[in-house]
Amino acid sequence: MKIIFAGTPQFAASALDAILKEHEVVAVLTQPDRPSGRGMQLTASPVKQLAQQHGLPVLQPPTLKTEEAQQAVAALNADVMVVAAYGLILPKSVLEMPRYGCLNIHASLLPRWRGAAPIQRAILAGDAETGITIMQMDEGLDTGAMLLKKVCGIVADDTAETLHDRLAGMGAQAITETLQDMAHGKLQPEQQDAGLATYAAKLSKGEALLDWTQDAQQLERAVRGYFPFPVAHTVFGGTPVKIQRAGLAEGKTAPPGTIIAVEKDVILVACGKGTLALKVMQKPGGKPLPAAQFIQGFPLKAGDRFGAH
Repeated sequence: MKIIFAGTPQFAASALDAILKEHEVVAVLTQPDRPSGRGMQLTASPVKQLAQQHGLPVLQPPTLKTEEAQQAVAALNADVMVVAAYGLILPKSVLEMPRYGCLNIHASLLPRWRGAAPIQRAILAGDAETGITIMQMDEGLDTGAMLLKKVCGIVADDTAETLHDRLAGMGAQAITETLQDMAHGKLQPEQQDAGLATYAAKLSKGEALLDWTQDAQQLERAVRGYFPFPVAHTVFGGTPVKIQRAGLAEGKTAPPGTIIAVEKDVILVACGKGTLALKVMQKPGGKPLPAAQFIQGFPLKAGDRFGAH
């Protein structure tokens, strides 16, 4: 089969790497190079870098809505397009170009968590499991027929980063299985139950500001779900403080945001319900540090209070 691959970040590159071992990829679509790093130099996406290593043609249109971009895709005369975290909308005309349409690798068990941030939203909601769904794309937002599912448990210390990495490998395996089934006419599409759908909204930095009036369990999920982006944070004396690792703990009751105790390895903070133990923190311009090291350069003591005051 002649395959077009459309994707941008490392999640997508994992899938492309697996496909290349078994199938012919005639071209790769990825987003235009973006400024990155301290020098803000234009940097190719992980998918583009992998494609170049294999000598594949790379197309980087800023949109697929122009006649020029659509003609370029049509000229490839592909059997199928595989899409993974591409980041651009595929118009109906593009969806219909390949012989077998377009397949999407989605990081949730659809119809739960349609949208941009399914991995993080699953952790924030306290879901016990998530997974990969290979979906036949249509014009809706992750509404197409499901072709294959793989379940992945969410463990107690999973961050968005660790879960992402497991799902990337699982997505790569799932798409190669789906392409094999497609080649042999074995696919059995299953329609989604729209009544069970939930929406995984795009992440914003503002939502990662911890609200200490919330339950400690919810805040602990926030620390895991917002790592490595946008990173959970709070404010102390007007200075933003990032919290990269935390856990649940026992502690006496106090107004939300109050430091109950500064112990050897953790800083205990009262929440609306329960206590959060801060383990790894970072101040502006500094490195992430274990709590014991952090307080050496950022003195915190029992009775101090986090918040915007």
